[in-house]
Amino acid sequence: MTTLPGARRLLIAWATLMVLTLVSMLSARLEEAAQWQALPLWSAGLVLLATAFKAHRLLMVYLNLRAAGSAWRGAFVGLLALTLALIAGGYLAARWGISPG
Repeated sequence: MTTLPGARRLLIAWATLMVLTLVSMLSARLEEAAQWQALPLWSAGLVLLATAFKAHRLLMVYLNLRAAGSAWRGAFVGLLALTLALIAGGYLAARWGISPG
């Protein structure tokens, strides 16, 4: 019995990743009038949400973590959550004008 993802699963994952990339790009472009300024909170949230889902699909489908043990899945999903939390924290700190030190 093989645990490798089939062609159908890979194509669906690829299509989902492409659609979410377009969502991220379009949400960033909606604020074109405010060039070189921070994205609005809703737009940054949408980009992070799409990024989280895309990264989760990459982990589960392309790295095939769905077939791995729960410890491996938990570790990678935890690292993903930590990375996204750091990005969100950096965005919020920059938006509120908080500087390190």
